[in-house]
Amino acid sequence: MQVPAPADIQRLEAFLATARRICIVVHTHPDGDALGSGTALTAYLRRCRGVEARLLLPDPAPASLDFLVATDDTLVATDPQPALDWIASSDLLVCLDMNAFSRAETLSAPLQASAARKVLIDHHLNPDRASFDLVFSETEISSASELLYRILLGLPGIGRADRLPMEVLSPLMAGMTTDTNNFANSVFPSTLQMASELLAAGVDRDAILDRLYHDCRENRFRAMGAFLSERMVITPDGVAYAVLDRAFLDRFDVQEGETEGFVNLPLGISRVCMSIFLRESEGHFRVSVRSKRGVSANRLAEEAFHGGGHECAAGGKLFFPQDIAGPELAGEYIQAVTARFMRKK
Repeated sequence: MQVPAPADIQRLEAFLATARRICIVVHTHPDGDALGSGTALTAYLRRCRGVEARLLLPDPAPASLDFLVATDDTLVATDPQPALDWIASSDLLVCLDMNAFSRAETLSAPLQASAARKVLIDHHLNPDRASFDLVFSETEISSASELLYRILLGLPGIGRADRLPMEVLSPLMAGMTTDTNNFANSVFPSTLQMASELLAAGVDRDAILDRLYHDCRENRFRAMGAFLSERMVITPDGVAYAVLDRAFLDRFDVQEGETEGFVNLPLGISRVCMSIFLRESEGHFRVSVRSKRGVSANRLAEEAFHGGGHECAAGGKLFFPQDIAGPELAGEYIQAVTARFMRKK
């Protein structure tokens, strides 16, 4: 990874030194990295600098990840007016784990319209640099949590992990852990170095793993079994896909966040080179794409699902009736687009 430029760190420090109210925003349907990095930055600003800062979530945190969220420091935009008031009254906006305001969906317009200075900290491709006063963008890194960690170390008076409180370090460890699928992908030398430094500073990784992976409802595992045995299809091209429609989600009472990681499971099959996971939402499917090296999940997400991401981990959406007439046609659509994609890859 590229070390954050000293000039950019200095500009960030100048922004932080003069800000009275800071709004930290992450993407819609926040995952562990968004919540971990957002919570960590909020805790740093409040605990270490005494700044009035709040984390703004476009959607509620999944129950499986709500242990990461400090309730008193967080606003959820399901109650829109307090969220809009906080954006309007803030003189600094920091967007984490999102490459553009559009990733905040319903909050995109008020964020874009804000007169506050705007900072982006992200690890995805194609950041919208024109919309921000300062951009920290690094794709060769595990997570937004790792990038934020490097930035915090560069700020005056920090330099080492043990100079940051646990309220900052623990969420950073959780965010990095989830975005690497517990160190199974997107791992760089800097990733392991960060993990080592956090452990040395006293972070209880075992406790974090227990909350992330050993504290699930039985429904998640029932749904996972049915996903593998009933819904997973493997095409002749080695593309595994599964469509979880509303009936499936209702059958297992699947809650937000409980299908996290499902998309990675088919990649354990030797002949599978790409995995596509669809979960029905209102008027569309949310799409996750994962791939093995040599097959671009990002390119398929861009071409077929209005999305993007990383080379081997991307996402998007499939709309009905715009893209397909109805949700029952999702499987046919995937088979058609992946057959074309694999022929020209």
